[in-house]
Amino acid sequence: MKAHEYKAHCIHNVYYPFVDREEWELAKFLSENLNQGQITQFLKLLWVKSATQKAPAYTSTQQMFTFMDALPRGPKWCCMTIKTEGYITTHPVQLIWHNALEVMWHIFGNLVFANDMEFDPYEIHVNGEREYGEWMSSQQAHDIQDQLPPGATIIPIILASDKTLVTCQTGALEMHPMFLTTANIRSDIRMKVTTHAWSCMAYMPILHFICHQGFSLLLQAYIVCENLKTTATTGTSMVDPSGHACYTFTPLVTYTTDLPEQQMIACISKNASPITLATQSQFGNGVLYPPSKACCPSGVQPPFWRNWHFSDPAFFLAPNILHTLHKIFFDHIFKWCKGVLGMTGWEHWDIQHMIVTTITGIADADFIQAIHALVGFIYQAQSPTFTPSSINAMTSSIAEFHCFKGVIINAEACRRTSGPIEHFKIPKLKLFASFICTLSNLGAPIQFTSKTSKCMLITHCKSPFVHTNHHHTSFTQQIIHLLDWEDTACQFDLYTLLWSKTLSLKNLIDNEFKEVIDIDPTFSWIMCIMPEDVSHFHGPCPIHNHFLKGLLSKDSTVTSHVTVSSDLADKSSNFLAQLYHLPNFPNQLCSFIEHVNGPGSHFQTHLLKVWNKFHLQLHSDLHPHLVMPSQQVQPYPLSEAFPFGNCDIVLLWSQNDDQVVVGQLFEVISCPQDDPAVMMYHIRCQFETSPNGMQTRLGTIISLTDVTHAIELIPEYSERVNNNVTSTTSLKLYNTFYLNSFSDKEWYHSLHTYFC
Repeated sequence: MKAHEYKAHCIHNVYYPFVDREEWELAKFLSENLNQGQITQFLKLLWVKSATQKAPAYTSTQQMFTFMDALPRGPKWCCMTIKTEGYITTHPVQLIWHNALEVMWHIFGNLVFANDMEFDPYEIHVNGEREYGEWMSSQQAHDIQDQLPPGATIIPIILASDKTLVTCQTGALEMHPMFLTTANIRSDIRMKVTTHAWSCMAYMPILHFICHQGFSLLLQAYIVCENLKTTATTGTSMVDPSGHACYTFTPLVTYTTDLPEQQMIACISKNASPITLATQSQFGNGVLYPPSKACCPSGVQPPFWRNWHFSDPAFFLAPNILHTLHKIFFDHIFKWCKGVLGMTGWEHWDIQHMIVTTITGIADADFIQAIHALVGFIYQAQSPTFTPSSINAMTSSIAEFHCFKGVIINAEACRRTSGPIEHFKIPKLKLFASFICTLSNLGAPIQFTSKTSKCMLITHCKSPFVHTNHHHTSFTQQIIHLLDWEDTACQFDLYTLLWSKTLSLKNLIDNEFKEVIDIDPTFSWIMCIMPEDVSHFHGPCPIHNHFLKGLLSKDSTVTSHVTVSSDLADKSSNFLAQLYHLPNFPNQLCSFIEHVNGPGSHFQTHLLKVWNKFHLQLHSDLHPHLVMPSQQVQPYPLSEAFPFGNCDIVLLWSQNDDQVVVGQLFEVISCPQDDPAVMMYHIRCQFETSPNGMQTRLGTIISLTDVTHAIELIPEYSERVNNNVTSTTSLKLYNTFYLNSFSDKEWYHSLHTYFC
């Protein structure tokens, strides 16, 4: 954005042609939130023209957008009318597109990502095993680099697309937006929509032909991708964020989309796998078939990837966690369990992480083991790193499912409306095996999830289309201008702020600052050099780092945080015993103080402060350099809404401290290996016998720094479920529970790393 027509004017006013920052921010707000007619009405308000107000230099919508046209900008949007010889379309077909190579120049050289990019293939070895994570750690990266000239740099192209309805007012327009990014950017950064690591490079129209109603064709991206294909063969010079010139090549390494579009890209029918030689009759047999061979059948328009050097659909059609794993769960696995149990009315995510324990005791053990194998595979596939051991574990999960899948058929759980189905010819089930095949070639599948592109359909694509004046004759040109203005505004804020403060445009962030905070890289940059100006940028709220001032565990892996003000203050132990219905609390408190401080401690006579919640924070086990958002742990007393209290379950590690938590104790009945079907810790409440012979739950006082994890327990329902059970009463109505290993991805990984 340095070199442009009005650069000389910007020496004296970085916001030129706007008068100052205030006028620019008003123009940005109006263009982002109002359509052109509404902007015109706003600028005509007497309040805007009032002598008491500082009126903007622009007095009309056209003049405001003329000012915005004069701003320095990146790649320019274009429009091309597509003619289909021999076929008549219902509407003129207009392709809205970017020069893809210019877009990649822009992304590759973006200063914001200077600290989050990788340029060379590498290998990481953990405990004697090679680890695969980022694309640059994959075998494919090494294979491509070995074929390039010495000193060349790979820019691995990642594409994504999905169909969306971009407007309702102008003919219910449907398009396939195509997004572009590069695997040079670290995956945890580019997976976040708010980081702007992706750019929309085309809006590809869906063709509707008059002669074939209902027949539609996705326009292949010949025009859009042609220069990227050329660069993959011949190479070109690009400048990285540090200002170094690189001789670069642009192979297509991943195209993220759903199964129907994958089959269309691979030029195959819906009865075949897009990445292997398997056909429909072989989908359910559990056999791993060889990769398909890239070819173009006769009579089919050559696909856009033809002659794209180093690119093969058998490899770049990456496994899709959202469209494959999660979708097969709700389309098939859940329906199998529903057929056995008759479950209804649950939220999808609740179902996925509770399904195994819910069917335990009701379904056959082999049925449970088959479901557990698939759910376990879904969680295993979402890890950001893999080793040969973890890949073998995924292979074992698939083999375990195929070993026990017959019980699903026998239970008639696999059904259509016409009746039971006696086969597993499910295309997405065959794609499970593709996850295992591509781990070493592409790295972790989670980095290629289509969840990011799904979010971008909402955040990046629809806004320009709703801000037009809806005049059909100029609709496309309005869209092009709005897209240009949107791209310009996204960067103009950052660069003008840096220029106005005479700060360096090199993004140099303190490594210690970056190590513990997982936020938008633009926020990281601004917070490091100008924290007072971070409010001028929109983005995710930064994660508060309690490790700086919190109560650290002995090994400094966990921190706890309480507010300065307590919920209760200056209360006696007897008062709290009555409030929380804990008759033994005064005696236990005396024993605890005596154990920590010795006999005769002056703390014995102190009144107490009480907090009804605290925050627990850990480093991520999946991304060890990141700090997780803190979790709120609550121990609320009994109330009308919560007759048994409202308390969370935590895992403990014995230490000593003067901050204490009061809790009930559980004991482990059996370990995961004792029950191969469920593979979870089985625990129960601990009881003690009071002097009057009654059984009461055993409680204790522990140090706050002994708490290591907030965990989830699920009751052992057995064959009959208590009709009175709710989320507020389950811990009191049941005495035996399962420690849920599927509560979230982080806990699944932690549990299997440290406890299993």
